[in-house]
Amino acid sequence: MKKRNRGVLIVLEGIDGSGKTTQARMLLDKLQKKEVEAVYLQEPSESKWGQEIKKKAAVKNSLSPEEELDLFLKDRKENVEKNIKPALKKNQVVILDRYYFSTMAYQGAKGIDLQLIRKKNEEIIVPPDLIFVLDINAQNGLRRLQNRKKDLLFERTDYLVKVRKIFQSFQGENFIHIDAQKDKENIHREILRVVVRYLTRLDFVEPE
Repeated sequence: MKKRNRGVLIVLEGIDGSGKTTQARMLLDKLQKKEVEAVYLQEPSESKWGQEIKKKAAVKNSLSPEEELDLFLKDRKENVEKNIKPALKKNQVVILDRYYFSTMAYQGAKGIDLQLIRKKNEEIIVPPDLIFVLDINAQNGLRRLQNRKKDLLFERTDYLVKVRKIFQSFQGENFIHIDAQKDKENIHREILRVVVRYLTRLDFVEPE
């Protein structure tokens, strides 16, 4: 595989408490130590739409599923145009903490048609190169979040069971499903092995 004229987009997905943010930051740190020009981004972003999502998430039933989808689409469009595309244009490796697969899983679990969500998102997104789905059951995921501020829109066991099933349904050559109940260092090594192999093929890192 030859080096492309844009960077690489790596996405980490999973239900709340799956450890994706921890893994995203561990991956960023390791790649930067390997002198790879890598950046960390997350969704919801820091846009006004992302801030609205975070504010509403603290209030139960503050948004309908359709309103949630609308806000996520607006936030994602801005994130893609202002952050993701410019970073990829600079040939950087973008490590993205959540992407439109989360929207499919979370809003899909609330009854919105998955293909409709996919279609609306694929009109605005940059396709990812690698998608890691960290899989953990809802009870264990929520247990990890006990000391964190409660997210009343999204963090409910029965709801996360449905969300997890949608995440588990995602398949394709660039999807990598990982058991997130393992030790975080083992998970990190598993993710890093896949990423380094992929980046080596594109000449982003030297062969080891």
